[in-house]
Amino acid sequence: MSNRADASTPRGIDPRGPRFAAGITSVLLLIALFLSLTGLSAAYGTAHFGWFAYQPLAAESFIPLGWAVPSATLAERIVDAGFLLLLAIALLFLWGVLSPRTAPWGVLYRTSVAPRVGPPTELEDPRPPRFAQGVGLFVVGLGLVLHLVGVPMALPIAAALAFVASFLNAVFGVCLGCMMYLLLQRLGIVGRARPASA
Repeated sequence: MSNRADASTPRGIDPRGPRFAAGITSVLLLIALFLSLTGLSAAYGTAHFGWFAYQPLAAESFIPLGWAVPSATLAERIVDAGFLLLLAIALLFLWGVLSPRTAPWGVLYRTSVAPRVGPPTELEDPRPPRFAQGVGLFVVGLGLVLHLVGVPMALPIAAALAFVASFLNAVFGVCLGCMMYLLLQRLGIVGRARPASA
C-alpha cells in the first residue's frame, strides 16, 4: 500500500535547477527582445528589418507610411532574427513541458552545477515549474503566431512578458507560472484534489 502511495507522489526536484534554467532563458529572451525591437516586428515604414521609409508631403515635411510587418511576406517574417530566436526558445519551453528530465538546462544544471553546490536543503513539487514552462510556451507561441499573421510588435511584447517572468524567477525566486499553478490547484482545475482536513 505504501508503494502505491509512493508511486503516485511526484518526486521532488532541486528548486535551484528551475532558477538556473530561468537565468539562461532570461538572457536568451533579452537577446530576442533586442532582436525583435530592431527587426521586422517593430519596423515602421515600408522598408523591412528596422529601416524607416517616409513619404514626402512638402519640401521639409515627412509622414510615416505605417508598420512594415503587415506588408512583409511570410518568408520575410519567418527569417526575422527575433522570430527565429523566439522560435528556438519556444522549442526549449516545449521540451521542458514534454520531457523535463532531458531538457538541456536541467541536464546542464544536474551535471555541471549541482555537484559543485551540494545537495538541496529541500525539494519542490515538479508540477508547478513544468506548468510554468507551459505558460512560457503559450506566451511565446502566441507572439510567434501573431507575428506570422502580421501583427506589429507581437514579438517584442511576447519576449518582454516572458523575460519579466523568467527574470523574476531567476533573480528573486518568484515563479509566476508556479503561482498560477497553485491558484488553479486551489480552485480544483489542475493537480490532484487535496485531502479533506480532519
